[in-house]
Amino acid sequence: MPTETETYSGPAGAIDCALDLPDGEPAGWALVLHPHPLHGGARDNKVVTTIARACVQQGLLAVRPDFRGVGKSEGSFDKARGETDDMLELVARFRERHPEAAAGRWVLAGFSFGTAVAAQLYATLAAQGERLPDAVILAGPAVGRFQFRDVRLPADTLLVHGELDEVVPLKEAEDWAAGHGLQVTVVPQASHFFHGKLIELRDLVTQRIA
Repeated sequence: MPTETETYSGPAGAIDCALDLPDGEPAGWALVLHPHPLHGGARDNKVVTTIARACVQQGLLAVRPDFRGVGKSEGSFDKARGETDDMLELVARFRERHPEAAAGRWVLAGFSFGTAVAAQLYATLAAQGERLPDAVILAGPAVGRFQFRDVRLPADTLLVHGELDEVVPLKEAEDWAAGHGLQVTVVPQASHFFHGKLIELRDLVTQRIA
């Protein structure tokens, strides 16, 4: 898939983004957020790119930002607080730069640490009365580990978790989901990074978007 880069300005400075482009005019867009910046997380993570590719194949423009302190993005790690503020600003600026894509379907997705930012971005948008994503997809959810505000996600949120997740144990994810009235889709024999299970993950994301 063809990829371009764009830089947005956030509260801590530049937010460097990769934009994956679909064939033809975008039918909407997806914001896909990467894992923990202090543990090698970046926008080219294979789970992130798998989710983005599934979105692009459904006609969406996929935006993969690097969080603070990663790549060319400025600032330093802020335990999801500053990162959520950054993504709030990115959403506003993206709508200005790409009004046609922003007017279409919107998918909000995250992996691992990125799920905490995605969930709290959703909650912040809801509190501000802003337009909300049409679909929320969280893989390897670690929201509870970086949660700084109340989170209420739509009942049809797709939570995908590996049965053998060695970073965020399945029970931890299931307990968090149960406390928020959500269900977890478990990928059998999958680790946190979905080694050997990326096709299954892609298919689940595709099904949710379609």
